[in-house]
Amino acid sequence: MNPVRRQQLDDALAARILILDGAMGTMLQAHHPTAADYGGADLEGCNEHLCHTHPEWVLGVHRAYLDAGADIVETNSFQGSSIVLARFGLEGKSHELNLTAARLARQAADEFSTPSKPRFVAGALGPTTKSITLRGDVTFGQLRDSYSVQARALVEGGVDLLLIETAVDTRNVKAGLLAIRTLERDLGIRIPLMISATIGRSGTMLAGQTVEAFYASVSHGDLLSIGLNCATGPDLMSDHIRTLAQLATTRISCHPNAGLPNEEGQYPETPDSLARQLDTFVRHGWLNIVGGCCGTTPAHIRALAQMADGRPPHRVNPSGVRS
Repeated sequence: MNPVRRQQLDDALAARILILDGAMGTMLQAHHPTAADYGGADLEGCNEHLCHTHPEWVLGVHRAYLDAGADIVETNSFQGSSIVLARFGLEGKSHELNLTAARLARQAADEFSTPSKPRFVAGALGPTTKSITLRGDVTFGQLRDSYSVQARALVEGGVDLLLIETAVDTRNVKAGLLAIRTLERDLGIRIPLMISATIGRSGTMLAGQTVEAFYASVSHGDLLSIGLNCATGPDLMSDHIRTLAQLATTRISCHPNAGLPNEEGQYPETPDSLARQLDTFVRHGWLNIVGGCCGTTPAHIRALAQMADGRPPHRVNPSGVRS
């Protein structure tokens, strides 16, 4: 990890609310990729493989978000674990695909970085398609090993931090956390880590954990930030983000969907409506990092960047208790 960029990241987080990018899949699907674009019918739907077959598309997405004002772009590696890639017969290419994803995001971030506004890369690690608690279709060791390969490649590719996101099972997250901390010891470095869970309309993660239980389970991890993403629009995240802001002894992130999709799969929140709702979170002083998830576009991120400009970030309470 680049020590200069790490200091720049810390300085930026202390000074302002950072803007995370928006949806990768939404933007890639706008190209209407065919089976041939993915590299063959057997690979259709594997967005991560587009890093090899259409790196210009992936670079274009990163550049569009950076141009919209994103401080942090995520690698196109959300489902880049060997556990998920096995569905496409690509489990042996996890390192290669994640390394390429990181290098593409690094290239774009470096193109847009200036001394007054450095840009950063988050290595995205999704929840995989398996769950220890929900289905018992994977072991802790299998998850740990899969996350380890993915995280190592992302770090080698030049990311500035890692992001375990859309977490639905705390036990899965713990496997990822262990993999990353073991990698730190192997490499002799410290890796900034964001963790972001997804809370459904039921008020819990899919595996049943409340946001309080989730935080209690990972709070030992010396995290760069903890937060919520995906699942719903910001309206249904309000109580949970407030709770995290009161409990957490680290920074808070939030990157919601553009609302709940309708029966046609369309997301209802416009850039302006999403920014208005997240403005409430900012006014309450809850956020350090804000961005978008499914259904969001560069227009949404531009609106968020304009909304958050000049606004003070969440002030982390070391005690984790607020009056």
